[in-house]
Amino acid sequence: MSKKMFAKLGRNGGSLPQIFRWLVPGLGVKRWLLPIFLGIAIFSFGLAIMALGFYRANPNHWAIRLLATVSLSPLQYTLRALIFGLLGIGLILLGIAGLNRTLLAPFRRTDRPMLDELSAHRLRGRGPKIVTVGGGHGLATLLRGLKVFSFNITAVVTVADDGGSSGRLRRSMGILPPGDIRNCLAALSDEEALLGKLFQYRFPADDPSLEGHSFGNLFISALSELMGSFERAVAESGRVLSVHGQVLPATLHDVRLVADLTLNQMAGHLRVEGESQIPEYSGKVNRVWLEPDNPPAYPLVIQALLSADLIVVGPGSLYTSILPNLLVKDIVEAIRASRAFKVFVCNLASQPGETDGYNWENYLETIDLHTGGNLFDVILVNNVHQGSLPAGVHWVSSSVDSGKYNVQRVDLVDSTIPYRHDPQKLARIILDLYQERTGPLVE
Repeated sequence: MSKKMFAKLGRNGGSLPQIFRWLVPGLGVKRWLLPIFLGIAIFSFGLAIMALGFYRANPNHWAIRLLATVSLSPLQYTLRALIFGLLGIGLILLGIAGLNRTLLAPFRRTDRPMLDELSAHRLRGRGPKIVTVGGGHGLATLLRGLKVFSFNITAVVTVADDGGSSGRLRRSMGILPPGDIRNCLAALSDEEALLGKLFQYRFPADDPSLEGHSFGNLFISALSELMGSFERAVAESGRVLSVHGQVLPATLHDVRLVADLTLNQMAGHLRVEGESQIPEYSGKVNRVWLEPDNPPAYPLVIQALLSADLIVVGPGSLYTSILPNLLVKDIVEAIRASRAFKVFVCNLASQPGETDGYNWENYLETIDLHTGGNLFDVILVNNVHQGSLPAGVHWVSSSVDSGKYNVQRVDLVDSTIPYRHDPQKLARIILDLYQERTGPLVE
């Protein structure tokens, strides 16, 4: 798939007349036109044989004279054949297009021309195999951009969350936390305008038993009981939301995130348990780990990483969204062994309680400390620092560079929310880098 094919996605593109664009390679239409035309030709040949036999038996019949008039017999036979051939092809195409519109009308969700929908669907179906690793809103933002270019997306999500609705369900039902998985399912959904919003709906405080819970979390939890396993519930939720691709937990084990913090020089080290508790302490995070230690990765995650064309880690909270995935040693080894093009997306701004004062290189040094390093081919760093940030939040500096990493400094900022990545900008830059590295795929 070349850059030109990527550029077609999201546009009502094409300079050819609409009828001829149905014959563009890659749509999968011409292969079905051949048997249609062949069947019509054979049927017409049979009618011609019957008509010829009738003519020989009754050369002066009124029907034969009428047929000669209608068939433009005074004209040269080659001209007659051309006229009727073009007329027949036009009527066939008109009928097929009209029939398709009628049959597909109940399933169409937009007013976009059906040919553009089909073209985009076929292009995304042949898109690269992409694996994203992270959690939280950062990963969901990335997925919203990438799904425009490929259906072959696997999102690997942390299951160390223990706060909010996810934490309450985890403690009361004994299931893995569904919150980050819910966010990713909604982001990948073709139905994000309605079902995605429904999945993200959070109940108000009117009912204390439901306060703070999101509908999607309750749905996944209930489905876990019905299906008998959390992973099957996530897969079925993806089908409900018309998700192309898959969302996978990093591990199926019940793990907790633990941090070693330094509050100040006098207080010494402090052990903090729980992903939701780590940002609450205004100290320096020295390292984090999972308990129980060294949980096995979900096998489908390893399979996806080893067969990926492109692996993207981040953006997201460094210590509570990204590292919990990379603390699963099987995942790190699979990333290192994979032949995929590997990209790390650095955050735009600091996160109070986690990365205060960090520049982009501090992010990489922290990941190297926990994983052994040598994971990424390219580091994406934002170089546009415009717009106001919330109190206590600062831009991640892009100016520092030790020459240790391959850094690409680009504009990644969402103009409406300056401290968040723009999904379209981010996805397009990643795929442009991927194309430069690997060259165009076969169209």
